[in-house]
Amino acid sequence: MAIVPADRSGNVPTGQTVLVTARGGTLRDVTVTGPSGGLEGELSADRTKWRSKRYSRPGTTYTVSALVANPAGQTTRTTSTFTTVKAHGTFGIEQLLPHKDDTGLTVGVGMPIMITFDKDVTDRVAVERNLVVKTSKPVQGAWHWFDDRHVDFRPKTYWPARTKVRLEARLANVPGAPGIYGKRDYTLDFTVGRSQITSGSTGNHHLVVKRDGKVVRNMPMSAGQGGEWKYYTTSGIHLAMSREPVTVMTSPGIGPGQAGYYQLTVYNTVRISNSGEYVHSAPWSVGSQGYSNVSHGCVNVSPENAAWFIKNTLIGDPIVITGSPRPLEPTNGWGHWQENWKEWLQWSSLKSMTTESL
Repeated sequence: MAIVPADRSGNVPTGQTVLVTARGGTLRDVTVTGPSGGLEGELSADRTKWRSKRYSRPGTTYTVSALVANPAGQTTRTTSTFTTVKAHGTFGIEQLLPHKDDTGLTVGVGMPIMITFDKDVTDRVAVERNLVVKTSKPVQGAWHWFDDRHVDFRPKTYWPARTKVRLEARLANVPGAPGIYGKRDYTLDFTVGRSQITSGSTGNHHLVVKRDGKVVRNMPMSAGQGGEWKYYTTSGIHLAMSREPVTVMTSPGIGPGQAGYYQLTVYNTVRISNSGEYVHSAPWSVGSQGYSNVSHGCVNVSPENAAWFIKNTLIGDPIVITGSPRPLEPTNGWGHWQENWKEWLQWSSLKSMTTESL
């Protein structure tokens, strides 16, 4: 019989697979136990190999006990011990999106999975390998690191409508950086709703809402007036980031008493970027909606249309704006779809993969 790690090994990495191999016989029983619990494993079909399935705990001594039977049925038990490397700290998930908000956990077809860690992660491969996405329909997708604390997942194309999604972040004991290990596992379940994609042009001044491929609403709009760069509505694939019944908007970079300063309370707003862009009710510009662009960068619609839009929008619904010279940056809000698939994969450690079955 052979056991890996070898008996009395020290400083064993938490990711080291425990492997027990029977030579000239079959395994009857294998256990790996420690002070805070054991390690689960799986036995090969011919019962000659057993391997652990999860990471071991840092700073822990484990005992491996294996019972092997020879062809004559005689059994022999072998025990072995090993000790894993000590930890200097732990890391976990600080924020996980989508989360339950006013639309619950039913989201739009453009919704990414977004993870923010509470410490820098430098072992991206180990962490990404343990971020498992399962779906009710096969989906090709990939993770994308924006920096050492932020990693997001999106499909190659929009999620199929009405898909169930589960993230299993199997981070317990996974190395995130030298001496830093995951403190626990995390699970997130959500459902992709109907496919609703809103498209609008700053040139034709209309928003067209298509649900499952059929037009359900055509809304006159007024976009950013331009002049200054900040007053252009950004062009690109935006996502609905929040739904806010009331939002107080303040002029960017301009304080009270300065020319162009404003502070305005608006209603029925859907945020589409981090640079202050919303689709919102604008009764003061109804006369311009459908004809010209007069806003400071937001997408103005009538009070009636704004009330309908906020009620019928899911977080993660794509809102595609074209015609403006100012592009939406991929890091401006949830501008994930601004990168093509090749660009997205450049920042993935493991590249493209197909989701596991849910």
